[in-house]
Amino acid sequence: MSQNRLSIQSDLEFDDVNAFMTLCGQGDENVRRLEEVLGVVARIRGNIVSLYGNQDEVRVASTLLNQLYSLARRGTAVAPEDIDRAAAVLEADPTADLDDVFASGVSIGGITSPVRPRTPAQKAYIKALKDHDLVISVGPAGTGKTYLAMATALAALQERKVKSIVLTRPAVEAGERLGFLPGDLIEKVNPYLRPLYDALYDIMENERGQKLIEKGVIEIAPLAFMRGRTLSNAFIILDEAQNCTVDQMKMFLTRLGCSSRAVVTGDLTQSDLPPGTPSGLAHAVEVLEGVPGIAISRFTDADVMRHPLVRRIIRAWDAKES
Repeated sequence: MSQNRLSIQSDLEFDDVNAFMTLCGQGDENVRRLEEVLGVVARIRGNIVSLYGNQDEVRVASTLLNQLYSLARRGTAVAPEDIDRAAAVLEADPTADLDDVFASGVSIGGITSPVRPRTPAQKAYIKALKDHDLVISVGPAGTGKTYLAMATALAALQERKVKSIVLTRPAVEAGERLGFLPGDLIEKVNPYLRPLYDALYDIMENERGQKLIEKGVIEIAPLAFMRGRTLSNAFIILDEAQNCTVDQMKMFLTRLGCSSRAVVTGDLTQSDLPPGTPSGLAHAVEVLEGVPGIAISRFTDADVMRHPLVRRIIRAWDAKES
């Protein structure tokens, strides 16, 4: 797209050289990512960035650069993925304050920087996790539902608000049968629990996390293992809950013991249950909406924090299905 074919130009000047270098990134990688994500053309001359594009593109890009520049002046690092996240926030809400979103977070001892929300929905989700004993979170993959719940659980454990963390998910196959996998029952279900280990080890170093698992402070188990138990003084996360039946969901929710908190996460569009089998997650959202003490958090494709292509895939998929 040539500059002379673009109708809008905006020139932004940045006086703080160090903050401007942080904003642009190494080799101007942040500015290049801005062009890719928002479809604008950006030209850098000294400490001035000239933006070319349609009116909406240039407006969002200008707001994004100015707000991230303010963060950089206060010492916040800016990476290409922050451009993705900031663009998602401002596209969803052009009046959003990135400082307000990026500044909040969950602090965990031994972790250099807090786990921070990257969208208004993620910020509201963290608040719900702190304020409610039961949170049900629904939305597309990659929106941070499990990751932020894991960070909140680890913070609660460190602050001695709970004595243990229980991580569970239904062992429902998507194309393969458990019976054809080698090993005993534990070895068969471990592949289905792997995403929970990944989230744990992404926040906490492997050795520290493994010690907590060996001591039984953190338990990772299939949902079927929860039947008959009462989970007290625990932070419980049920992941991939769209693969629960209605009966399994009721069983899980009634495990909650004294001084415990629970989070249920899932994507209603990706159920692996047999055709015609109602999702326990969808049923729980319908039945428990508005019940005191329970929060329902909803995410959209604007909150996807994985590769930028994931957001585009979800939008294209939804458009085709609709």
